[in-house]
Amino acid sequence: MAAGRAVRAEQVSATRELILTAAERLFAERGVYAVSNRQVGEAAGQGNNTAVGYHFGTKADLVRAIIRKHAARIEEIRARLLAGIGDSTDVRDWVDCLVRPVPEHLAALGSPTWYARFCAQVATDPALHQIMVEESLASPSLRQIVEGVRRCLPELPAEVRAERGEMARHLILHVSAERERALADNSPTPRASWQAAASGLADAVIGMWLAPVTPERQQQIT
Repeated sequence: MAAGRAVRAEQVSATRELILTAAERLFAERGVYAVSNRQVGEAAGQGNNTAVGYHFGTKADLVRAIIRKHAARIEEIRARLLAGIGDSTDVRDWVDCLVRPVPEHLAALGSPTWYARFCAQVATDPALHQIMVEESLASPSLRQIVEGVRRCLPELPAEVRAERGEMARHLILHVSAERERALADNSPTPRASWQAAASGLADAVIGMWLAPVTPERQQQIT
């Protein structure tokens, strides 16, 4: 009995992994709502048309499961980078912790990858975007990074800091997605590796954080 249950659990786990991989690829390439559960099931080699719903429930639940599949490894990378900077007062250290985990994770996955393009697709849908926000807020290391940036830039008005934080998120997300798409298409990329791409992203984000606030904007805030 116990052996049978163990085999069944392994089969379920393998099926779920096949579905997650197929869904991530199809959502990345076509868009979340352009892909049906039937198409995901077929791509995952499942003959049962209800397999996706059985294992994951709604499409939103499937999207959340894909995000969580990658989140644990990304969180590990963030935690390692944070441990290396301690109580740094250099904004570059905190931006590195913000920027580098996703490119490092994608590099470790090998090629091709679909996660950056999947995230870009999800980000364009208001309902699914909220799932990304919720999962991000659940990250202790990400909250620590946001606080670290705040401490490094005490003179920056809270409204501007929030605005630039959103800009940084979009930049990291879409630059990663575009590089991932180029690699999948065997097209040239500005940087030779994910590590180099992360360096370029970090430079851009730091420049954005440190950019002066125009007098007009300052007056609007105050």
